[in-house]
Amino acid sequence: MPKKGRRQQNVKDKKFIFAKYKYTIAIFAGIAAVVAVAAYFGIHSLIPVNSNVPVFSPPVNTFMKATYSPQTGYVFTTQSSTAARPVNVSGYNSPTIVLKLGALDSIHLINEDSDTRSLHNLNIDAFNVHTRNLGYFESQSQTFIANKIGTFVYYCSIHPEMRGLIKVEQ
Repeated sequence: MPKKGRRQQNVKDKKFIFAKYKYTIAIFAGIAAVVAVAAYFGIHSLIPVNSNVPVFSPPVNTFMKATYSPQTGYVFTTQSSTAARPVNVSGYNSPTIVLKLGALDSIHLINEDSDTRSLHNLNIDAFNVHTRNLGYFESQSQTFIANKIGTFVYYCSIHPEMRGLIKVEQ
């Protein structure tokens, strides 16, 4: 008989302890869930658009602006050190971006077309880079690995005259 009484007392003690700390347990469970979600999205933000694994090295940043002027029309411009001056060879009126093979590049595009307020986007088919259509003063970044040697075209699908080259060298 005394064993049964002790067992009932232990069960009551455990229920009391859980009841006493249930809010603390709930808070820690909530914090753990938030940390897990942040870690998940943090790791996935390190995956380039043309890869399946996260890359932990810092990218080369290329800042591009989509603009319009009456003299040049619709063009991409940049002030980044990875880009050379525009070359007007066979319709490429935007800067040539030069990268090393294996470089991680993050292209940051901002639509600064205040004259026409047209939509713009940036596409590099060879590296699976495609931004959404950006309205005036909207921006988007795309990170990719320059994993192919050669010269590749980047362009705006809305304005076909907005074209430039990306050269990936050894």
